[in-house]
Amino acid sequence: MKMRPGTQTGFLLCGKEWTDGEAMEVRSPWDQGLLGKVTVATRKDAREAVTHAVASVRRTRALPRWKRKEILEDIAAALIEQKERFAQLIVAEAGKPVRTARIEVERAILTFKTASEEAIRLGGESIPLDLTEGNEGRWGLVQRFPVGPVLAITPFNFPLMLVAHKLAPAIAAGCPVVLKPAPQTPFTALALGEVILKAGWPEEALAVLPLANEDTAWLAEREDRLKLVSFTGSAAVGWGLKARSGRKRVTLELGGNAALILHSDWRGSDVDQSQALEAVANRVAIGAFGYAGQSCISVQRVFVERTIFQTFLWKLVERAAKMVRGNPADEATEIGPVIRPADADRIEAWVKEAIEGGAKLVEGGGRDGSILQPTILTGTRSGMKVYDEEIFGPVVLVEPYDYFEEALAMVNRSRYGLQTGLYTRDAGRIMTAFRELEVGAVIVGDTPTWRLDPMPYGGVKDSGLGREGVRWAIEEMTEPRMLVMAGM
Repeated sequence: MKMRPGTQTGFLLCGKEWTDGEAMEVRSPWDQGLLGKVTVATRKDAREAVTHAVASVRRTRALPRWKRKEILEDIAAALIEQKERFAQLIVAEAGKPVRTARIEVERAILTFKTASEEAIRLGGESIPLDLTEGNEGRWGLVQRFPVGPVLAITPFNFPLMLVAHKLAPAIAAGCPVVLKPAPQTPFTALALGEVILKAGWPEEALAVLPLANEDTAWLAEREDRLKLVSFTGSAAVGWGLKARSGRKRVTLELGGNAALILHSDWRGSDVDQSQALEAVANRVAIGAFGYAGQSCISVQRVFVERTIFQTFLWKLVERAAKMVRGNPADEATEIGPVIRPADADRIEAWVKEAIEGGAKLVEGGGRDGSILQPTILTGTRSGMKVYDEEIFGPVVLVEPYDYFEEALAMVNRSRYGLQTGLYTRDAGRIMTAFRELEVGAVIVGDTPTWRLDPMPYGGVKDSGLGREGVRWAIEEMTEPRMLVMAGM
């Protein structure tokens, strides 16, 4: 896989790199320099990929568990060996700060290692059926089988880790995959595809196809030989794909405007509390502004009990002002560029709209090309885009509350529900939040940005459908089948 200015890289189909066709330029989010070109697959190419995927189902389904485990272990080993190569690809394509890019590679390694373990745990269940007279000697066996070819669609912001979350469970389950990576970050996905095939996964069971969005939608709608569509991206696109996917299974990991609740009981004495608030402010700053806020669980709304509101707010301002912005290739950089200049324009416009609507700019608001200052707003409300929608930029809203139940209601006053962070020491409040919050996960003692890759991950409302995390994704990619035995 090459990525040099002017060099054209082909898409991956049946183990070969195909360069015939229209080329798409891939540019650096940092300086808009040309990174390289990639061949765009056509509908004909996509149909051919599906044909090969269908033909490979019998082979992938028959791969013994030890072989799937071995393939996944070899992929993880290759990523360990090539860690810096993949980190630099992520920096170049996605504009992710290099320290954060290395963490992404580590997360992908963990995902493949976890999948290697889950591949041999994929078992069944024996069920007694001699429960009524006349059924003596009857029993049943339930086992999970791969659903078949999977269409996987991934976004730009985690070009390795989120691809791993599609491919690792598919390999563990025995499902062929047609992968459509984000147009901004195709090279990382193509490099991973080469690693996977070199590890022994059947060539016809993996295609990595940079496709036009309309051709991807056509594939989801018209190609009934695909059995599952697994999409990570925006809510509007995800729900549109689901509406067009007919009888296919669909899993959606979509966006959010993740909230955090900070209650005054987080630490006891005044001295301890001051230190505790400083630690929380540090975590919020990283969760809200790291990688320019381009994560679906980036901290966007922070609700703070009024008695500690001002103290926390200024600690957050102090931490935000110290964050290093600049070239993502520099080791010190914490905040790099947003993925496109158009996204910087949108974020800037949303902040301006909020201020004109009565919000107060506490910190930031400036911009240098595609790099935005970490921005803190207060006095925001429902009806403002920064409050209602997913900003996907380095902007956080900080608002006070008087009663814990009020904070819960403020979190739920959203069409999204992915993850929520919660800082309180009270077990009753924790369980109330766990019961009442309309989200996929409640993270106690940390921000909603925290995620460990083996855990079940997904949301409710407009934030998605189904769960990722290796074990749960394997369940989505398999279906239970029952064998009933009589008189044996």
